[in-house]
Amino acid sequence: MTQLWPSPAKLNLFLYITGQRANGYHELQTLFQFVDYGDSLSFTPRNDGQIVLTTPVDGVADEDNLVVRAARLLQRHANCPLGADISLIKRIPMGGGLGGGSSNAATVLVALNTLWECGLSDEQLAALGVTLGADVPVFVMGHAAFAEGIGEILQPVEPQEKWYLVAHPGVHIPTPMIFGDAELTRDTPKRPINVLLSTAWTNDCQPIAIKRFCEVEQLVSWLLEYAPSRMTGTGACVFAEFATEHEARQVLDQIPSSVTGFVAKGVNVSPLHRFREEWLRAAGKA
Repeated sequence: MTQLWPSPAKLNLFLYITGQRANGYHELQTLFQFVDYGDSLSFTPRNDGQIVLTTPVDGVADEDNLVVRAARLLQRHANCPLGADISLIKRIPMGGGLGGGSSNAATVLVALNTLWECGLSDEQLAALGVTLGADVPVFVMGHAAFAEGIGEILQPVEPQEKWYLVAHPGVHIPTPMIFGDAELTRDTPKRPINVLLSTAWTNDCQPIAIKRFCEVEQLVSWLLEYAPSRMTGTGACVFAEFATEHEARQVLDQIPSSVTGFVAKGVNVSPLHRFREEWLRAAGKA
């Protein structure tokens, strides 16, 4: 039976770069929260061990696709003889700072671990996931989190679940462009989570994105007229926070024609994990 699983987007409610390791990876402090909007993946288990991506991405070889890499990684680690046909319904814009690729990989790990009955814990899946990308563990663990290290050291937190207008300015920002910029702040002092939660939030990557892309600067300036707004991740998406869905949609209705956007609710428990629990209950395995 084909199963359709959610792959939610995330926001970085704040993002501070606190150092850089000898291997080039950046140390950071960030606050991840999911939104009730994202991609979907369907899985049809197969008995021949083949991993088939039925929705290939133009210009990306299947072997390089995070969806296929995640499935094969779990297959090898769990010594699982099963395979799957996997299709991806893409809604999260690429290069937007919303974690789409990492979320896709995490959904593959969580879903196939369940469907193949591999028996791995979320902690074990997260340890696998970090080899695919620094943001994969937070999607695997499925709870809003304060993250340190390169983003893999997670502490569950409960930020307010606000409504967000998430807007994409129509440009793609490669993450290496931001982290490779000589002017990127890399020495923001580390602060404990209780201090960070009580101060105004910013994103150390935003000044670099604004410097390189006038579209991001224009979008931030426009949104700030309506609500507190800032960039998520390394961009290019910018989000504005509202108390109600109605307020967010009123602004969405006025969005410039060059910009695309959506309204979503911030959620501290991932839609992926809510779906898994419902699936396990329906299958009598909860």
